[in-house]
Amino acid sequence: MEFKTQRTDLFFKNRIDAGQKLAIALKKFKGKDVVIFALTRGGVPVGKEVARGLNCPFEPLIIRKIGHPMNPEYAIGAISSGGQIVVNESEVSELDKNWFQQESEKQKEEAERRVKIFLRNHAPISITQKIAIIIDDGIATGFTMRAAIKEIKNRHPQKLVVAVPVAPPDTIEMIARQVDECIVLSVPDNFLGAVGSYYEDFHEVTDEDVLNILKHDETKE
Repeated sequence: MEFKTQRTDLFFKNRIDAGQKLAIALKKFKGKDVVIFALTRGGVPVGKEVARGLNCPFEPLIIRKIGHPMNPEYAIGAISSGGQIVVNESEVSELDKNWFQQESEKQKEEAERRVKIFLRNHAPISITQKIAIIIDDGIATGFTMRAAIKEIKNRHPQKLVVAVPVAPPDTIEMIARQVDECIVLSVPDNFLGAVGSYYEDFHEVTDEDVLNILKHDETKE
């Protein structure tokens, strides 16, 4: 599956700007039976703008990074609240198996905790016979997106789409092979190494920010 992109040098003011641009790129899905899944936390402001533009349901998707024991910021994998896991096999093979199992379970439990916080008493949206679109503020290594894809596939959508503002070519080519359609606004030939490099404002999105977005969404129902 090939990915579709608009240009290679696109930058964004902030996540809202990225979401609005992404909604335009996804306008062909407006009026169809679509559900937006936004990766927490950074993908939520982007996904909310897409859901608003397409006038469709929206649900946060909690994926936790698994960091290297010597450098927790360095991702060696990711795991979903449902236990779907993606890892860098060469990195993990060199680590203590017991540590990795414990860390994976720890991150899964944290994902489950956040599901309870963000979804509260809401049941997950059924996506059988629906189009599921997974949104994030960008892709770098691709671990969290790949775990998200596995999680959503386990819920059996009719069609699975990944849509992001920016991603490096090699990563997005790999992601595109795992879904029905992949839409990226910018695929820089020389990726700057971090998604935040393509935003003027890339401040941290907090749990409180996510809850405020979700509460605002509920008041409109």
